[in-house]
Amino acid sequence: MVMQHTDGSTTPLIDASVHIFSKSNKDFRSFLREPFKSRGFPDYEMDWYGAPGGEYAPGTDADRRYPGSDPEFVGAHLFGERGVDVAVLHPMTRGIMPDRHLGTAIAAAHNELMVTRWLEDNPHAEKFRGTIRVNPDDVTGALREIAKYAGHPRVVQIAVPLQSRELYGKPQYWPIWEAAAEANLPVAVHIEVGAGVQYAPTPSGVPRTYENYVSFMALNYLYHLMNLIVEGVFERMPTLKFVWADGAADLLTPFIWRMDCFGRPHLEQTPWAPKMPSDYLPGHTYFVQGAMDGPGDVEFAGEWFGFTGKDDMVMYGSSYPHWQLNEPTVPSSYTAEQRDKLCWRNAAELYGIDVGAGVGAQ
Repeated sequence: MVMQHTDGSTTPLIDASVHIFSKSNKDFRSFLREPFKSRGFPDYEMDWYGAPGGEYAPGTDADRRYPGSDPEFVGAHLFGERGVDVAVLHPMTRGIMPDRHLGTAIAAAHNELMVTRWLEDNPHAEKFRGTIRVNPDDVTGALREIAKYAGHPRVVQIAVPLQSRELYGKPQYWPIWEAAAEANLPVAVHIEVGAGVQYAPTPSGVPRTYENYVSFMALNYLYHLMNLIVEGVFERMPTLKFVWADGAADLLTPFIWRMDCFGRPHLEQTPWAPKMPSDYLPGHTYFVQGAMDGPGDVEFAGEWFGFTGKDDMVMYGSSYPHWQLNEPTVPSSYTAEQRDKLCWRNAAELYGIDVGAGVGAQ
């Protein structure tokens, strides 16, 4: 299957962000074991910032299915109607739990659900790729999940919540990142659903409205990214890759310019990270392009996409089935090479996906 562009050309399409859920709380608990099966934890939609018009896009809950819970139904949407060739699945869990063991059990249950229901036993399994969830508050449990699934042929990355209680460059997380790098699995960071234990979503406190929250929550990736650079994590782990799966790549350029400006005269203070901050971006930093990212279809969109090498970092993602369902459109000022990188090439190279030598631009 190929994606048709406005100029008549075609390319493959990899959707790097498809959110999946259990069918119900009862269904999810069937993947848990005691003593956690009977424990209380937040529902998917139990958060302080619900979308005013509803959490999910129209048509994703047909026949009273919970959106993103049925592989055959989702596959028909993605591969039959939306022109997607391969979809990277990202299970939505419940954030950071007060009990780290419960948090790990919830992550493990989502992994089992995804692998057995989505990657193995359905008609679309060959077109799905999986993300395993790990709990950053439980290093031992995270390492166990990585070891369990790292060899699965359709598992392509691990994932942690954006809402952490520490910056991800801190040494307590290094064993997780080292295991991910050793397994050649990128680390995806995504805003979590469900009201887990977390700090205020902005450094200055709690926003009043959903619009305020959703517009700027993704900016928290900057704190994690800058901390990873300053702590020397990418210097220490040269094959480690992070995917900022909630977008905001459009804001990378001004912030990394600022970080370079302050970093240039002070590199001697960080001998463990001797390069300019921006030198650590290529090969380490990737983004999923969301519906709210970028300047839109304007004359300078392609030029802005090229600043700081963003066109080598950004991958298309729909955020299916959420309300901000991102349509696979490309600004007209993108070059053919930029369009290919966004639609499929960057994701294919990062995740090792072969979309077929006879398809489109490949």
